Amino acid sequence: MKHFATFAAAFLLTACAYAQGGGYQLGDKVANFSLQGANNQAVSLSDFTNAKTVVLVFTNNQCPYAKLYENRLVTMASTYANRGVQFIFINPGAGEGTETLEEMSAKNYSFPYLADRGQKISSQFGATKTPEVFVLHNTGDSFVLKYKGAIDDNPQVESGVKNFYLRGVIDDVLSNKPIAAGDKRATGCLIKKY
Repeated sequence: MKHFATFAAAFLLTACAYAQGGGYQLGDKVANFSLQGANNQAVSLSDFTNAKTVVLVFTNNQCPYAKLYENRLVTMASTYANRGVQFIFINPGAGEGTETLEEMSAKNYSFPYLADRGQKISSQFGATKTPEVFVLHNTGDSFVLKYKGAIDDNPQVESGVKNFYLRGVIDDVLSNKPIAAGDKRATGCLIKKY
């Protein structure tokens, strides 16, 4: 009987996790978090309460898709910086034998590049691929998830992009309009669980 109760509890927990889809859902308030940056300093979501919007990008240095999107994302971060949009890159493989803080620091981005050691934050958000984006709207007292998924519809050829999902979402959020993009599944490398 004891084994059955343990099995039933495990089944219910798994079913609840499956029903929620893993991680935050659109409209959820996002809890503050803190991670070590490539420069060895701790960075928290609450450090960006002056930003209108925060774009979290789960990425790494090794995934071919992440490499294809890197320049697009860096350009977008620069383009939107003066409009109150803060980009943050989060590496779910850092410190797990695949990438070091030194390798991350070599990128020298103008925005934080954080190490998600133990993959707590990528699990919290339900990130499954690199790159995968999460757009957070600052309501004044919390950050609310407005979008998660793909950056655009053509990872291989930037000039072939027809739908700029992330750009459209950022514009919608900044204009206080409903999000037109809906949920778009990210194309990328699966995040290997450690």
